[in-house]
Amino acid sequence: MDTQTAKYIINYFPNLLTDLERKAIRHNSSIYKLENATSHNANLIKVYKEKGWLTSDQNVLDLLGGGYKEFELNVANRILAQNPDKVFFNNCPKCNQLSRTPYARQCRFCGHNWHNLRVAQFKLNNSFQITGREFFLLGQVVKGEIKTGQFIDLTMLGLNKRPQIAVVEFALKREDGEVWEDIGLGTNELTEEDKEYLKSVGSFGTPFDIIYER
Repeated sequence: MDTQTAKYIINYFPNLLTDLERKAIRHNSSIYKLENATSHNANLIKVYKEKGWLTSDQNVLDLLGGGYKEFELNVANRILAQNPDKVFFNNCPKCNQLSRTPYARQCRFCGHNWHNLRVAQFKLNNSFQITGREFFLLGQVVKGEIKTGQFIDLTMLGLNKRPQIAVVEFALKREDGEVWEDIGLGTNELTEEDKEYLKSVGSFGTPFDIIYER
C-alpha cells in the first residue's frame, strides 16, 4: 500500500479508527503545530496537555514509534484487514486510479468524469426500522428526483454500501407548530450492524448521492 492510499483510508473512514489511533493522530498533529508555532513555550505545551491534544500514554506513543508514515500504513492495513467491506475505493472507471476523495466524480489523473451517475441528492434526518418492513432513511430531497430501483450511496456516511431503494414513501412531520413532509427511502439490503450504525449517525448535514447504478 502506498502512503496516498493510507491517507485516503484514514482521512475518509475515521469511524474505523480505534481510540488509541485517534489519540495518536491528535498527538502527532499537535507536535507538528508546536514545532511550527511562532511562540513555542512551556505554557503553550501545558495548554495542549490540559486539552488532551498531547498525551503521555505510552500505548499511544508506541504506535508512533516508527514515525508517522509507518503509523499511517499500519493503521490503514489494519482497517482493511478487519473491515474490508466498509472501505470504498473510489477508482476512476476509465483509468482505475484512486480519486482524491470518496465523493469525487472527476479523475485527477486522466480527467474522466462520471457525474452522470448521480441522479439526486438526499439529506438524512434520521433512520429507523419498521417491524416486518424495510429499513427507512428519512429526510429531504435536495436535488433531482428519487425513484425505486435507484441506489443510495452511503459512502459519505462512512459505510461502503449502495443499497437499492425498494420503496419511496412520504411522512408528515410536526414539530413546534410547523408541519412538513419528509421522504422515506426504504431498503432491504443492509445488515443489522449497518442499520445500527446509521441509527447512531442520526441526522447528517451534508447531502449524499442517489445513483442509478452501483
